[in-house]
Amino acid sequence: MSIEQSNSVVFQTLGTLSGMQVGVATLNMEKALNALNMEMIQALTRQLTAWAQDDAIAMVVLDGAGEKAFCAGGDVRALYHAAKETPGEVTEMARVFFTDEYHLDHLLHTFDKPVLVWGDGIVMGGGLGLMAGASHRIVTEKSRIAMPEVTIGLYPDVGGSYFLNRMPGHIGRFLGMTAYNMNGADAHFVGLGNHYLNSADKEPLLDALSSVDWEADIGANHTKLNALIEAMSGRCAIPIGPSTLADNQGLIDELMSGDLAQIMAKVTAAQHQLPWLERAINTLLAGSPLSLHLVYEQSRLGTELSLEQVFQFELGLSCNCCAIGDFVEGVRALLIDKDRQPQWKFASVDTVPEAAVSALLTSPWAAAEHPLATLGQ
Repeated sequence: MSIEQSNSVVFQTLGTLSGMQVGVATLNMEKALNALNMEMIQALTRQLTAWAQDDAIAMVVLDGAGEKAFCAGGDVRALYHAAKETPGEVTEMARVFFTDEYHLDHLLHTFDKPVLVWGDGIVMGGGLGLMAGASHRIVTEKSRIAMPEVTIGLYPDVGGSYFLNRMPGHIGRFLGMTAYNMNGADAHFVGLGNHYLNSADKEPLLDALSSVDWEADIGANHTKLNALIEAMSGRCAIPIGPSTLADNQGLIDELMSGDLAQIMAKVTAAQHQLPWLERAINTLLAGSPLSLHLVYEQSRLGTELSLEQVFQFELGLSCNCCAIGDFVEGVRALLIDKDRQPQWKFASVDTVPEAAVSALLTSPWAAAEHPLATLGQ
């Protein structure tokens, strides 16, 4: 085993009986629940790019230090302080942070070799951006997965406009509007997780990877990794359990159908007889009215946009949220002053003018000057 130490990400290569190696990247900010900062994003991008081109690397594993989280999101405090200094303007910090983060997410989505994400514990926001791009997305009985951006004046970015719109029915819209906390079974149902193991299986899995007969054929390596994980899944001590989302898809689709005014009327009138739904609706009603408009517009994009177009769209929207949206106030209330009393720009969804939503959805850059104009080329 060889180790390269970054302050915030530990990179290792595991030797295998085949002679090829497994690259392991461990997010190493345990006290911050491995939330992504700029250093981590850039270190991951450099190392993943190198591993993609290294014929000795058969596959890659991404995991998080500690037992609480794979990755609980992004470093929004730095974005907050930059935006606070120059209100109304797209900051260089926001432009660089989101550009680099979306480059990394895109790299994972388009990575040829198998990429396994150990999605144990908390996986939120930016962590979900990493997980969604991996070929092998493992959830466990301890997974807690959410896109809670509506609570801080953002919207589900990091490719959410791509993967949320590919979920069954209106569940993607529901997840974005309510920040609903998925368990492993829920994540498996909506396609964010595609394999299930137990939390205690992490070390046995890493050990087993060293005995796989990896080869130069990338397709064969995907098949071998699938077979290994499926064999281990069959021996799980704790079964995957029920999915609340699967069991209640009809109810969710009914609540989330129609235009935004109809949705708000339905959720406001909903009888809270189900604790999970009461929590979800209360989060929605406390969230940024601007963000709810953005999640709704995002959900109407459907599946027409390419992955590259999704990240181009999201970059402009994310930077605008920091500059002229509710992001600064949302972060202040939740993470800075921690009073949990955000004073959103608009009191309710029905008082948000179309012009305010349109301004957020309008890219700050001409097409040729877009920071992600050449993504995927």
